[in-house]
Amino acid sequence: MPPRPRNRARNGLAIAAFALFTIATCVPAIGGIEVDLGALVRNWSNGSGLLVQLIQPDFSFLPRTLEPILETLQMALVGAAAAALVSVPLTLWAAAPTNPNGVTRHAVRTVINVLRAVPDLVYATVLVAMIGVGALPGLVTLFLFNVGVVVKLVSEAIDSGDHAYMEAGRAAGGSQLQINRATALPQSWPLFANQWLYALELNVRISAILGIVGAGGIGRLLDERRAFYAYDDVAIIVLEILVVVVLIELVSTTLRRRLV
Repeated sequence: MPPRPRNRARNGLAIAAFALFTIATCVPAIGGIEVDLGALVRNWSNGSGLLVQLIQPDFSFLPRTLEPILETLQMALVGAAAAALVSVPLTLWAAAPTNPNGVTRHAVRTVINVLRAVPDLVYATVLVAMIGVGALPGLVTLFLFNVGVVVKLVSEAIDSGDHAYMEAGRAAGGSQLQINRATALPQSWPLFANQWLYALELNVRISAILGIVGAGGIGRLLDERRAFYAYDDVAIIVLEILVVVVLIELVSTTLRRRLV
């Protein structure tokens, strides 16, 4: 094969244009954002003091975190499980190979895009105002977030796949429902399982943030200790979240290997 021709001038021009555009976005005079790198140097003493407290965690505070971290795990698990049940039919309705009806397919995709467009903190803030402080607003937020992510990713994977088995089902005279149940779902279970496990990992991280607006879990305790500048307690909470996330990721990675 002959070597692929390279247009170094065009590539260099593209890189230079991208660099200039990036620099221009940091110039307030022409509408860019104000990036004050000097503030990092001027305020370093404040940050260094907090870092000293963070690297000195108070392990005597650990027993108080057990109940909130358990609530966080419950929220993450229930949210992922509920989203798993709802995401299966929605995904089949959102993918073109499993739903030839363009009207219903675009309607489902529009709803999913709206769910994904709204940030999870906005969901949590509104739901806390509607329902009240506690785990339920966080649980509903995680459910909505998981449904949007799983349906979007799995439906796009189904759209981009090879579906000769579905063509064989149509040639045999099967209805779309029969084809989806007998061919599409068995082929899609690994995709669903992979995204459900990924959603469970995300839920633990997200629930730690949702608690800041009153949506339950370890995040409420994290926000409380931060408000009191007890960063030695904050360090324990962060360390505990890190350990839980790593353990869940190890378990989910093992399950993914078995599924694949």
